[in-house]
Amino acid sequence: MARTLNLADIQGNVLRPYGLPKARFFLLNIQSSDKGAQEGRKLVEALRHRVTTALPWKPRRSTPVSSGDSTLPPKPKVTINLAFTFWGLAALGLPPATLRTMPDEFIEGMKARASLLGDDVCRRDGRDRRESLDHWDPVWKGTGSDQQVHVLVSVYADMNSDGSPVAELEATTQWLLGLCDQSGGLVRALKGHAGTDLPYQESAMLLEPDGNGNQQVSFKEHFGFTDGYGDPVFEGQYPPEQEKINLPGGGKILPDQTWAPLATGEFLLGYPDEAQEVPPASFPLEFTHNGTFVAYRKLHQNVDGFRAYLEQEATKYMKVNGINSLEDAKEILGAKMVGRWSDGVPLTKAPTLSDWRAFQARDKAVRATGDPVAIAAADLEFVDFKYRADPEGAKCPFTSHLRRTNTRDGLDPTGPTTNPLPSEVTKVEAQPGNGSVINNRRRLLRRGMVYGKSDGTNARDEAEHGIIFMAVCASLFRQFEFVQQQWIQYGLDFNVGNDTCPLLGNHGEGAKYVIPGDRQTGTRPFVCANLPQFVEVRGGDYFFIPSITALRMIAMGTIDPT
Repeated sequence: MARTLNLADIQGNVLRPYGLPKARFFLLNIQSSDKGAQEGRKLVEALRHRVTTALPWKPRRSTPVSSGDSTLPPKPKVTINLAFTFWGLAALGLPPATLRTMPDEFIEGMKARASLLGDDVCRRDGRDRRESLDHWDPVWKGTGSDQQVHVLVSVYADMNSDGSPVAELEATTQWLLGLCDQSGGLVRALKGHAGTDLPYQESAMLLEPDGNGNQQVSFKEHFGFTDGYGDPVFEGQYPPEQEKINLPGGGKILPDQTWAPLATGEFLLGYPDEAQEVPPASFPLEFTHNGTFVAYRKLHQNVDGFRAYLEQEATKYMKVNGINSLEDAKEILGAKMVGRWSDGVPLTKAPTLSDWRAFQARDKAVRATGDPVAIAAADLEFVDFKYRADPEGAKCPFTSHLRRTNTRDGLDPTGPTTNPLPSEVTKVEAQPGNGSVINNRRRLLRRGMVYGKSDGTNARDEAEHGIIFMAVCASLFRQFEFVQQQWIQYGLDFNVGNDTCPLLGNHGEGAKYVIPGDRQTGTRPFVCANLPQFVEVRGGDYFFIPSITALRMIAMGTIDPT
């Protein structure tokens, strides 16, 4: 029987990305005193009434399973969500019996675990160095209780046709800052976000002209790749009809190679997980039920450095594999690092440049029909794929960013050991196996968006641009930290020793990325040598996202662990 969730009790950014193109992230501090706790609870109560829940709203465009139910409210122009660090919960006056049963990694916080996560690396003077957290934004480096980050308020907003944010975003900003002012300084919106003196982190999707004089969202990040595919699907997250559409690529792979939703407990507390266990929770149980955790990370991208390296290596790749166009060689190398072509087409669906262009032509023709059913089927091509028929990484390198962060069935120990011929691929993909059992317990709901600009002089490595990345999961240790430490910063699971992720990994002296050859197409292997540091962590922390019930308990100060 399908699981039914109390959507009105769950914060909306847990179950779905909003798709709103603008955002501001406020980091609040609560004075550690009885009066500070009282004022903090007053602010939580005021915000609670405006928190966006997981209740559905009316879709803005028709889909194969939605008719735009007129009884649903319209999609909001602004959303608000709340999350708290461990010390934020303490500052709000939660009892020690509740606090001490929180997970260890949440109690310690991201800064204390920086070395474990590899967050203590940055580029300085053209060199990649492991050092202290001096490169983090000042707002994250506060040590005293009056400088700690306690509350994360995420405000997403729509935009006007010219790309500017709707007026409601500024109105909400002033309302929130006004609430802080009313506390008499006991609750403050912290400054210290690099590149600005504003009391929030500004963020916005990149835009491009739509041909009609307006701006539209491009869905690309600063390195030039289309992002946002393959979010997990779990039981109760979507209505049954929508779940069927989202499952391929988002669910788990069963031994018979079909897709099924992941267990709810992988992403929401209080439910069985993939091990059929309900993880330990803080008392009272009502406090953590329907809540979850999020790793908030500000990731700076060295855009100029990435582009320069890609061009340098593409020049070599041209000679090795007889390619005449530098742009084509750059596109191929970028795709091999990411696991997708720059427009999001997966390498498993289009492993060669000619395959990719043929895919693009087919996709364009389908979308020109305007048929929602055909378009939905075309959308599946971007997410519905497996690695079972590519065990040597000839199509999609098994240490590419995509294959590391969502291994799908790529680590199935019962999978084929040789690269099948094209005529055998369908047969191999249909073979029974262990599916994605190893991967099922490492999945992450990805939220957030890009910040800054990367055009012209804005592309310089020292400029402010990157991604506000948020990984939502029930276990920060088993899910986020495992992926970050074991799959991003280590390569043994992929038989590449200490080689790290070509995009997000730490690249020390002599770091390399090996692109396997393809005996079917005659493509020769290639080694990207001396990888520079492409991405640096500029701050972040672990937050607890409470349910609406828990927010009410916090605001009332009535959490009784007995």
